Amino acid sequence: MQVYQGKSVLNGIAIGKICLYKRDQQQVVRCKVQDIEGEIRRFQEAKEIAISQLGALYEKAVKEVGETNAAIFEIHQMMLEDEDYLESIENIIRTQGVNAEYAVGTTSDNFAAMFAAMDDDYMKERSADVRDISERVLAVLSGTDKGVVMTKEPVILVADDLAPSETVQLDKENILSFVTVHGSLNSHTAILARTMSIPALVGTELPLDASIDGKIGAVDGNQGCIYIDPDEETLESLRKKQAEEQEKKELLLTLKGKESITLDGQRVLTYANIGNSKDLAMVMQNGGEGIGLFRSEFLYLESETYPTEEEQFKVYKTVAETMAGKRVIIRTLDIGADKQADYFQLAKEENPAMGLRAIRICLTRPEVFKTQLRALFRASAYGKLAVMYPMITSVQEVRKIKEIVEEVKQELTGENLAYGEVEQGIMIETPAAAVISDLLAKEVDFFSIGTNDLTQYLLAVDRQNEALDAFYDAHHTAVLRMIYQTVQNAHRENIWCGICGELGADTKLTKLFLAMGIDELSVSPGRILPLRKIIRETNVEEEREKLLANWL
Repeated sequence: MQVYQGKSVLNGIAIGKICLYKRDQQQVVRCKVQDIEGEIRRFQEAKEIAISQLGALYEKAVKEVGETNAAIFEIHQMMLEDEDYLESIENIIRTQGVNAEYAVGTTSDNFAAMFAAMDDDYMKERSADVRDISERVLAVLSGTDKGVVMTKEPVILVADDLAPSETVQLDKENILSFVTVHGSLNSHTAILARTMSIPALVGTELPLDASIDGKIGAVDGNQGCIYIDPDEETLESLRKKQAEEQEKKELLLTLKGKESITLDGQRVLTYANIGNSKDLAMVMQNGGEGIGLFRSEFLYLESETYPTEEEQFKVYKTVAETMAGKRVIIRTLDIGADKQADYFQLAKEENPAMGLRAIRICLTRPEVFKTQLRALFRASAYGKLAVMYPMITSVQEVRKIKEIVEEVKQELTGENLAYGEVEQGIMIETPAAAVISDLLAKEVDFFSIGTNDLTQYLLAVDRQNEALDAFYDAHHTAVLRMIYQTVQNAHRENIWCGICGELGADTKLTKLFLAMGIDELSVSPGRILPLRKIIRETNVEEEREKLLANWL
């Protein structure tokens, strides 16, 4: 038995035959060509076919893993239209009088090396993307298939690395797990693996040869390792763990449709965070009681220009109708900081996280804001829709928002366009909002605490800066006290208060949030049932004093 350690992408146990996947390497040969323009046309035709293939992959990925995770294939399409990339290839063909394959291969090597040399981990990952799109073009030029992983039986797939396009084409019915020698936890492939719920390891130093191919393997995602030819004792232990995990999943599914009520009768709404209407299936599958955060900015990020009122209305209406009377909370656009749309033409800022973003854009560009509000209020006629506003820092901002909302309602009434009763709330994600939450609670119907930004601003730690990971402590007493203070101020004014940031899914804090009196927890769909289990097993009254004393 051999054991190889890797980095776990997703917990879980997989036991089965190992299938070694070796990508067909494109053999690039340098050839002189006479018809330069003809060779360039040949490359351009191959590029268009590759873009079309990526479009088909995008549509497949949307159905399987959702629009947000499928976006990598749109990015690959854009990369194939990148001027620098295209100019490099065409320049090599023209100046050296060589074939398109050689020009694509050379450009791929040059650009991949450039990205790999960068300090930023995200930019390093673009090195693999460049190689992926180039391999696709080379496959078209040579008339071969690109990255199709075929298997007729359930296997553990082992490879040097897997490109996102290869991962999405995996036959999930026959892939028990995958293990790669290269790749990082931040790669698109890792993200897709989590979404597809396939136990996986990356960065695993194991031999890619006959010594493992066809052997029995066992992947332990909990420990981040793979066993080759495991002995009977190890197999028995892993099978036991596997059975326990399956039993837990089945038990959690019995909680679907049940209310999230503690043993002593405290009701906590378990809602879902989503990025688009295609995520609704996951909400239903996991028993979401509503939508606690619909990130409307993705409508803007996925568009090349401002989405129209009608385009937005159709999306909001679909979500409201599908949730059939359950509350749907839509956050108004949160563009800015790390979420940029070129057509907004925002000026470059030294510190964008504290710059012109979210509600600040809405209040300085009321025509954009009113378009969204009109779509939202029109959609409210089709379900229980609520609106919340991000990045609030003052009572004056809220009052200005309410003035604009009244203008919109008067316009709709004048045009005989129906709208329903709309709850209006704000996100508590700046320290200023938390400190004056007693005043803000008099102005709105609810609070939703955005713990990601609240922690960032409160601790003065840029959450995008990996060098500061050790200083970003979401469990910091100051963060938890500020959440508790906000809940208390909300309840004094008889409004409800929830959490929609990442901290809401932290099961180490679930009981503390119950003790604080949190009314709602909004998390990714897959985290709803584990939270509901803890809620239903907790007697808050018995533990409140101890929990508050220990944490605060």
